Amino acid sequence: MSEQSFDQMLEDSWKTIHAGEIVTGKVISVKPDEIALNIGYKSDGIMSRNDYSADSSLDLTTVVNVGDEIDCKVKKVNDGEGQVILSHRDALQSRASEELRKAYEENSVLTGRVIQVVKGGLNVEVNGARVFVPASLVSDTFEKDLTKYQGQDIQFVITEFNPQKRRVIGDRKQLMIAAKKEQHDRLFAELQEGDIRIGIVKNLTDFGAFVDLGGADGLLHISEMSWGRIENPKKLFKSGQEVKVLVKEISGERIALTRKFPDENPWKDAETKYAIGQVVTGKVARMTDFGAFIELDKGIDALLHVSQISREHVNKPSDVLQTGQEIKAKVVDLDVNNHKISLSIKALLSDNERKADQDVADVDIEAVGRAEAEAAESEENEE
Repeated sequence: MSEQSFDQMLEDSWKTIHAGEIVTGKVISVKPDEIALNIGYKSDGIMSRNDYSADSSLDLTTVVNVGDEIDCKVKKVNDGEGQVILSHRDALQSRASEELRKAYEENSVLTGRVIQVVKGGLNVEVNGARVFVPASLVSDTFEKDLTKYQGQDIQFVITEFNPQKRRVIGDRKQLMIAAKKEQHDRLFAELQEGDIRIGIVKNLTDFGAFVDLGGADGLLHISEMSWGRIENPKKLFKSGQEVKVLVKEISGERIALTRKFPDENPWKDAETKYAIGQVVTGKVARMTDFGAFIELDKGIDALLHVSQISREHVNKPSDVLQTGQEIKAKVVDLDVNNHKISLSIKALLSDNERKADQDVADVDIEAVGRAEAEAAESEENEE
């Protein structure tokens, strides 16, 4: 057996490499635009600034130190001068591509940063690899303006993976749908009538507000917004506003809400405060042709029928009353269960007149008594 020369033995001791292979190199020198690495091969590897970073102005000496280990992809085994050309960016992209392939096969969730908003959707980067998320798969609701996602980290799954055609498609929509369903199911599993919740006003209409309870929306009807009268929900609430609500009723998927909290019920002591015969003071809140509604307290309006405003005939309340005017009246009817109170100024006037007549009568009796006493005293003196 012939003996190998020293050069041959040295040659055989070096590992073999090939283009496309991922290797780990140790930095042996750094220049602002170039890095030299020992990769265990007979020649050292060379990496340019562009093969390290997409930033063409980066000073490599500020980010790389001698002795650092860097993963690289072999671009060329021999550049013509015996040097191995390496790329850190290509290594990252190859490993990212493998990560995407694995995520596609396992349907696992990835997180990437939106690096570009285009007309048809979002370009997202995952460890150097690019994924396209179509506009129709960005959200579970239509979004006309996608610019708010620029620079944001988003989660998605890979629904199509074809690196040869550079077609890797991400889907964020299905994650949002799944998350909302989980939240919805959890809400209905624990929600009970009588619960007090903090929700977000989602949408306002003339008849009420839809409040997001975190998984489902509940309807806060205009009649349930306050113990008092509400003319328009939009004057009381704004979209996005936090609001405390009480779950009044749950019927299947429908949730009815109220802000008429029992401990704030102004009618709880009405039976005593507004008992029949009581004289009360209130302000004219609104008027109709058949009468005026008098606000006695927040949440308590009483009806002053047009026939009870005066002893003279009144065609309509606005002929003699003004909104905001303070009036005194007598409670003539009370229905606490149905939250109804009837008032009468006419009855109060009659009471006042009777009292005045009685006062006059009492004065006359006293006068007669004094006169009789004086007459009797006079007769005694004459005798």
